[in-house]
Amino acid sequence: MTTQFITKRTSQNLLIILAAVCCGAVLTAAHAQRPEAATAKTQYSVSNLPGLGGTNSAGNSINNQTWVAGYSRLTGDQVRHAGLWRSGVLSDLGTLGGPNSSVTWNVKNTQGLIVGISQTADPEPRGELWSSFFFYFGPFGAGHINLGFVWENNQMRALPNFPSGNMGFATGANNLRQAVGWAENGIEDPLCCCNQVFQFRPAMWTLGPPDQIHELPLITGDSSGAATAINDNGQIVGISGICDQAVGRHTAKHAVLWENGTVTDIYPDAPAPWWNTPTAINQRGDIVGFAGDPAFVEGEVLHAFKWTRDDGIRQLKPLPNRTPEHVDSEAYGINERGQVVGVSSDADGVDTRAVIWDHGNIPTDLNELKGSFSARLQTAKDINDNGEITGRAIDANSVRTTYLAVPVGGQ
Repeated sequence: MTTQFITKRTSQNLLIILAAVCCGAVLTAAHAQRPEAATAKTQYSVSNLPGLGGTNSAGNSINNQTWVAGYSRLTGDQVRHAGLWRSGVLSDLGTLGGPNSSVTWNVKNTQGLIVGISQTADPEPRGELWSSFFFYFGPFGAGHINLGFVWENNQMRALPNFPSGNMGFATGANNLRQAVGWAENGIEDPLCCCNQVFQFRPAMWTLGPPDQIHELPLITGDSSGAATAINDNGQIVGISGICDQAVGRHTAKHAVLWENGTVTDIYPDAPAPWWNTPTAINQRGDIVGFAGDPAFVEGEVLHAFKWTRDDGIRQLKPLPNRTPEHVDSEAYGINERGQVVGVSSDADGVDTRAVIWDHGNIPTDLNELKGSFSARLQTAKDINDNGEITGRAIDANSVRTTYLAVPVGGQ
């Protein structure tokens, strides 16, 4: 199972991730009475998207032009590069000089901007793993400076850090040339652990060139945080907490929304002080993400949620009636219709499935709607306003590929 700031499944399997909400569409009376009818009528035409020669790729973002962004391993499975699929054709976005790069969150904009993370050729001086290490999963995952990048006009460039900071990470960009993420500030913090040395702060970049970095405020008393997604109204979501591992966990003590220069805890009564992570926000300001469960050790099980200004937090449940029982749910993407996608899993992550919450809090397994597509849809990471979905599929030989699911039935 994957999660995005590197959640527990990234935490468990070498830690599998590190920006959300639901329900924007107005339901008809029939849909309101029988929400299952909406999903039962929708089927998908699913296709694999090509890779760069390795056995692992994934789509993590899809915009309304059906541009899919994510990553693909190169031949030999030693490194991965950020990738962009347009009309089924894959472009290798390259790196900032180091071995690895990746697009890991929902970028979403339609202006040709892609943001993500990349290693540089420069050695990392303090032995930090940084947030991006857990996305690479290869022999060259550590030992290099990592920076947020922006890709446009077929060129990748590095985004600046805060003064004295070494590392950065970019997650999303809107149509106003604003990007978000997090970056180190060069302050050593005793609350950092697990190879992390420096604090990091949530960042918003105004894109030039020159690109300029701006710090977003934290919840009072917190020392580190990250921004995970931004919409075209300048609303930003993310996390606030302590330094910890730089991969969520206790950095995600608070799930927050930034707007009009202020920070708001959108889940003040969260059951656990870890992994409370918004992952996406639509133009309506609806947010989705996942939160920790105090009954399990610091991230072994998460629960998807959606937040709206009118209704506050509501949990999105895992798949019912499964063996082994599904207890974990994580939401990653939302569109303007209020359709939410993510994953559902058993406690050990053995049976992880791509799901859609369509006008309700009970999900539908996308594998029941995929027609003749043979591989299992393991994750659903993003959905656009046309209802098209991307994520990762896994076949009988454990080859993981990027997929595109296009709705072909009634919506």
